[in-house]
Amino acid sequence: MELRQLEYFVAVAEEQNFTRAAERVHISQSGVSAQIRQLERELGAELFDRSARTATLTVAGEAALEHARAALAAAGAVGQAVGEVTELIRGRLTVGMVIGCTVTPLFDALAAFHRAHPGVEISLLEDNSDRLIEAVRAGTIDLALIGTAIATPDGLDALTIISERLVAAVPAVHPVATQRRVTLRDLGAHPIACMPPGTGLRTVFDRACAAQSLQPEIALQASAADAIADIATRGLAVAILSESMAANYRDRLTARIIDDVDTPAVLALVWKSTHSPAVRELLVHSRQAFAEPS
Repeated sequence: MELRQLEYFVAVAEEQNFTRAAERVHISQSGVSAQIRQLERELGAELFDRSARTATLTVAGEAALEHARAALAAAGAVGQAVGEVTELIRGRLTVGMVIGCTVTPLFDALAAFHRAHPGVEISLLEDNSDRLIEAVRAGTIDLALIGTAIATPDGLDALTIISERLVAAVPAVHPVATQRRVTLRDLGAHPIACMPPGTGLRTVFDRACAAQSLQPEIALQASAADAIADIATRGLAVAILSESMAANYRDRLTARIIDDVDTPAVLALVWKSTHSPAVRELLVHSRQAFAEPS
């Protein structure tokens, strides 16, 4: 039994798909399948039910999964312990970031970390905030930059980067731009352009609307603030953005704080554990990068 076989087994169990697991561990699908077949022969039991489109764990697979994860964690801890004694950090660090991320201090922190610890392989993954949070909880991502409606998601530690009110952004000639006070009910008369579900900003907006039993017309959705701003600039919809997002487009859009949305949209770094020296070091560089004036 080899550690790489356990790594492939855990990858297939978590992805529920041999193809996605192969992409994750950077080898061919046939290679993953062959190694898991060999592991099953050694164990004397099938670990996956392959009869459906998804690879689901058998009873034997479920029994083996936590032990496989523990074995991989123990193997990783050996390298980390030696690295800490010798003041070297090596290994792999997986960092998640919300889709459409343009927060340059994160990239500054990663660059500083890489210069200090070139022996660490850094992987970057983009996804929506809900899935990133679940991946951090599951341990498949070490640290993630997310948008959230909750300063600290359950079960995780967090470093708040930005906490801002939501705004409605429109061209200067739009009726909303002439109002001194804008509410969600005011926006109900107009189509809305907003981030998609699963993002922190959208969660804040949807919860505020639900609290007033409002169902605004979400005419257009986009993951990138630039796209939402372009849509609003052309008069197709009212853009729902955070204050700092809207500030980037002040040359063409007028922003009005939505008075009755009190919950802020939060941008935060989240992580589950600092047992990894790499995570601890990246947090040091992240705090420095985000503390520097923009």
